[in-house]
Amino acid sequence: MTLPDHHLTQGERRIRSFHPHWKRLVVPFVALVLIAAGTGAAIYFMPVWEYDSYARMAVAVIGVLLLTIWSFVPYLQWKNTGYVLTTHRFTISTGVLNKSTDEIPMTKVNTVSSDQTFAERILGCGTLTVESAGDRGQIVLRDIPRIQDVRTDLFRLVEDASDGDIDGR
Repeated sequence: MTLPDHHLTQGERRIRSFHPHWKRLVVPFVALVLIAAGTGAAIYFMPVWEYDSYARMAVAVIGVLLLTIWSFVPYLQWKNTGYVLTTHRFTISTGVLNKSTDEIPMTKVNTVSSDQTFAERILGCGTLTVESAGDRGQIVLRDIPRIQDVRTDLFRLVEDASDGDIDGR
């Protein structure tokens, strides 16, 4: 996904790879449906007149632009945001054209906490806060799917790293 297997160090293995929760795609999907329906209706119900073909093309171009801005770009941002949890590090990768990657070594993680609203509890996602001894201090990651499982895995790996154990050995 965001961290190819050939970038893993010797003895390092992938525990979990995931994107942000799918709830980030709800608004872009609703926008897609509404824009497509609105564009189709505008083209269909447009009265016949001398320049109706130009008007239909203009409506179609505006519809495509709106779909690109409100649906396609958010989807690309979601698809190109990835989290990888390995036995040695937690990698956060974002960006569509420009790529930004943050890696937090398990030995540098001080605190792992999670927050969930009522709606997030129903959906099984939440906000993960990772506090590290690095330059950034605290990293807040929103819309993490299966937040409790991720938090448990991350906490277990931090404990193993502080004990000097890897994979429970």
